Amino acid sequence: MFSHSEENYLKTIYHLSEKDTPVSTNAIADQLRTKAASVTDMIKKLNSKGVIHYQKYKGTTLTEAGNKAALLVIRKHRLWEVFLLEKLNFNWDEVHEVAEQLEHIQSQRMIERLDQFLGYPKYDPHGDPIPDKNGEFSNLKATKLSNIPSREKATVVAVKDGNSSLLQYLDKVGIGIGTELEVVEKIEFDQSLEIIINGREQKIISSMVSENILVQL
Repeated sequence: MFSHSEENYLKTIYHLSEKDTPVSTNAIADQLRTKAASVTDMIKKLNSKGVIHYQKYKGTTLTEAGNKAALLVIRKHRLWEVFLLEKLNFNWDEVHEVAEQLEHIQSQRMIERLDQFLGYPKYDPHGDPIPDKNGEFSNLKATKLSNIPSREKATVVAVKDGNSSLLQYLDKVGIGIGTELEVVEKIEFDQSLEIIINGREQKIISSMVSENILVQL
């Protein structure tokens, strides 16, 4: 069992690591908005618990036990997001903050019951995969909307950045998970996209927005 702070560190290291590449202390500090000295103290504690490997000047990686613990926190977080959206009618831009609090509930029985109650969802409201009770999940095969050529249609399957401002903007223009988009034209000047939403409404979205929408053809 880990403290809330320890779980947050494990989750952060998991998200920052790519292909077992060590994560720097400064990267963790930036993500958690804390001081590098505080990160160093926590790394020592987690290292003593056997959930991370730390090499001075190289960085931090999760051990098998650490990876399992991080995935459990992520599983709880994403299941709660589904519950909040589907059962309590929260908007998709509201669920993350509340799930950040609920993800630290320790009862495994409750989480398994929650998973069953929700019908064993595979993805959260933003399209991120939900690990099962064994830590396994399907990697979503998707590409950024900005990569889609003109006159191609694609379906939104995830949002890369869960920033609430972005999600609110997408709501405003009528884009969500499952929305069909057709790329009309990529505007050369600023790489913004002219798109048709669900075969009806035509909009222009910025390159930053198109970079954060993940789709499947």
